[in-house]
Amino acid sequence: MNIYKGVGLFASGVLFGSAGFKLLSSKDAKKAYTHATAAALRVKESVMETVTSVQENAADILASAKEINEQRAKAEEAASVECSEA
Repeated sequence: MNIYKGVGLFASGVLFGSAGFKLLSSKDAKKAYTHATAAALRVKESVMETVTSVQENAADILASAKEINEQRAKAEEAASVECSEA
């Protein structure tokens, strides 16, 4: 009885596999794959635009922070010089 169950499962697997392969390779399925891929490419493009914008903003923030630190260092140095002169 066990051998018939195994053979039956194998045969049904082959049958469903063949039907699934035909279904996945149909024109309608290929059209769906194409649309899904196009949507994924649009999402990728949108994400890349957002990443570029964030990178540009981060670069601006970094430059401003460095400038603030340079001004602060100059002010501290000037205050240090004034204290030592006094």
